[in-house]
Amino acid sequence: MQIVFHIGAHCTDDDRLVRSLLGNRDVLAQAGVAVPGPGRYRKVLSEALQKLRGAEASAETQDVLLDAVLDDDHAERVVLSNPSFICMASRVLDEGQLYAKAGKSAWLRRAFPGAEVEFALGLRNMASFLPALYDSLNPDMLSAEEFLDGIDPRDLRWSDYIERLQDANPGVPITVWCDEDSPLIWPEILREVAGVDPTVPLGGALDLTRKIMAPEGNKRMRAYLNRRPPANENIRRRVVAAFLSKYALDEAVEQEVDLPGWDEALIDELTELYDEDVDEIARMPGVRVLMP
Repeated sequence: MQIVFHIGAHCTDDDRLVRSLLGNRDVLAQAGVAVPGPGRYRKVLSEALQKLRGAEASAETQDVLLDAVLDDDHAERVVLSNPSFICMASRVLDEGQLYAKAGKSAWLRRAFPGAEVEFALGLRNMASFLPALYDSLNPDMLSAEEFLDGIDPRDLRWSDYIERLQDANPGVPITVWCDEDSPLIWPEILREVAGVDPTVPLGGALDLTRKIMAPEGNKRMRAYLNRRPPANENIRRRVVAAFLSKYALDEAVEQEVDLPGWDEALIDELTELYDEDVDEIARMPGVRVLMP
């Protein structure tokens, strides 16, 4: 059995990935892929991890967990998603780094020692990730200074986090993508996480664009794609990009930055560092970066 853990990151997904996969649950089940609802496993798995404390689960414990999570005993691949698998949003910047508890990812793997494990996660530009993370907490109870706690955002690297994931899980495949690219490559993300090839007909290719595009744009884009089905994925992406450039909702694609001392120069610098970091991640052995 294969188990893929979709581990966030926070403020990149809002459970849209698991909802899109759940919308294809029947089709995926026919392909041997199980997508249980988060309510089936998030609490159960969290409690089991706390009891195991990183120890390898016995065959009996693994079977109990699988019985709690799955209805289908014949699933060949299972998708489990939770942005807080590693830590809660409030602990993301502990110790002045991204996901200091990255080593806890091994707890997930050891809970299912009989399975082939993979990790999947979306990344996001620090220029928008940190403001979004701050907004997701309780800004009325936590000042921006307390939130950053002296951290220079230019020192934070996703590649550092992924390297620590690899150190804790030698040989385990990791698939990543940039949240900013998700509307263009959503079908590929769904297929990669589900582990199915293009012959499996998945719906929900436009689930993300519906959230960030004006209703008129969504209607026109769907009509266009129905009239002129794209011959390949590259053409589909170009069509989506064209409609997004005209109909994207400003409030949906532009993150308001309200952190003290942040200006356009810093945002530009963080964006450049992010692009360099993604290039670095793409060169890491054992990591696949999904790109348009």
